Parts: sequence; structure tokens; C-alpha cells
Amino acid sequence: MKLQDPIARALGMWASEITLPSVLLRLGLALLFAALIGWERANKRHSAGLRTFILVSLASALAMLLDVFLMTSFGAPFALISAATAIGIAIISSSSILYSSKRQIKGLTTSVGLWSCCIVGLALGAGFYTAAAVGFAALLCSISMLPPLEAYLKNRSNHFEIHLELIDRYSLRDFITTLRRLGLIIDDIESNPAYVTSGLSVFSISLTITKEELKQYKSHQEIIEALGTLDYVSHIEEIS
Repeated sequence: MKLQDPIARALGMWASEITLPSVLLRLGLALLFAALIGWERANKRHSAGLRTFILVSLASALAMLLDVFLMTSFGAPFALISAATAIGIAIISSSSILYSSKRQIKGLTTSVGLWSCCIVGLALGAGFYTAAAVGFAALLCSISMLPPLEAYLKNRSNHFEIHLELIDRYSLRDFITTLRRLGLIIDDIESNPAYVTSGLSVFSISLTITKEELKQYKSHQEIIEALGTLDYVSHIEEIS
């Protein structure tokens, strides 16, 4: 049984066929959805913003439109151009993932967001308006509304990682002693070679909270602020 997209059925037969109005509708929606997602990314000063998301979405929609045209008019066996587009955008978006000197992974959400925007564009190009609309709404909510919840959960986790800068390497022993007295277990500690000529002793430390008082009443930020008051700590922050 052939299923018809609910939105396309409501709009009329023209929305399901490859006609000038339907092509304009699909490309217009691809531009609109991508613009909203790109604006959210640009507003938070991420590497890929308005233009990048629009280009990805339009390219994906055009690729799927071309595949649909070739399959219906010339009997092409499958959507080769769309598949190549999805793979190409996945490769391009992966280049936005960076590793900072503090061992932080940056750009991962933007990379996945670009690929997801590509899939939304493909759905629009195929005339699957309902899936595209639901996917767009889910994508926009995920990247704009979930970060506060994610930050809260991370801040209350028993495990976290810190970037630590000490005034000299001899202070590390005192810092470790302080951690243990607070009820923190060191899971891993690694010297950061990126700061070897800075005069500071810089470390990345993975910690686990074991003391019940810290688990219930102290957030990561409060623990880090307390550790930052130590005389031999030049700088300390959580690695997200």
C-alpha cells in the first residue's frame, strides 16, 4: 500500500509531484528550517552559522529532488546523488570538530547538527514534509533547549575533569592531598605538554566524588571555586 505524506495530502496532489510550485515549496522550507537552526548556532557564536546551515540544507534538498527526477523520469535504480551528498556533508562537518590545548572537544554538536540538517533537507527534497517538520522541530529543540539541562546533569555528576594550572610542579603533591581530604578520588592525571614553556605546571585531572556531603550539596562549580582559592593554584576550570 502506497502511503502519502499527511502534509502533502492536505496541500494537494501538486505537493507530491515534481512541479515548479512543489520544488519552490521544498526549497523554501529547506531554506527556512536551516535559517532558524543556523541563526541559533550563529547567535551562540559557533563555527558553523546561518550561511553554512542554509547551504547544507539547500544542497541536500536539491540532491534529493534530482534523484527523484532521475528515478521517476529515467528509471534510476536508487538515490545515488543523495547518498553521496549525505556522506560528503558528514565528512565536511567532521572538520569542525577541534581539540583544544585543554583537551576539550569543541564543535561536536555543530558537526552533528550540520549532518542532521542535511537529513532534513533530504526529507524535504523527497516531499516527506511531515518527517522533515518533525525532524526540524526535534533538532531545533535539542540544540537550543537541552544545553541547560545537560549542564545541570554534568554539574551534579560524580565524575568530572578539570584543567589545572599550578605555579610550580612541587605544588602538585599538596593539591593531591587536598583532593583526598575533600573526598575526591583521582582517576587519572596527565601533564599537559602544550604549556611546557609557560613556566606553569599544567595538568588534566579526572576526578570522582566519593564523600556523600559533596554528592548531595556541592556542585562541580562550587568545588572548583573552593580549590581555586589555594595559594599555589594559578587557574582551574572544568573541562566540558
